[in-house]
Amino acid sequence: MSKEAQNKKIITETIIAMATERGADKSICPSDIARVLFPADWRKHMDDVRTEAFELERQGKVLITQKGQPVEIENIKGPIRIKIVVRC
Repeated sequence: MSKEAQNKKIITETIIAMATERGADKSICPSDIARVLFPADWRKHMDDVRTEAFELERQGKVLITQKGQPVEIENIKGPIRIKIVVRC
């Protein structure tokens, strides 16, 4: 597995784990993920984290929000939050 593929897998797993731990009523910031995984240079990984969060949103596993409201990925401008999707 390439380094890039490994990073994607680790980012995806961490997003799911941290969002699940936070619970359906709360959200996490992409920087939370980046800081945990890449503490020395987390800012340079923000686009990678956001990209993986968008993919998880497309898969229906997380919800991307802005100002507490769901937002379509194509219309995002500014900071986002990530919430786990809980299926009943």
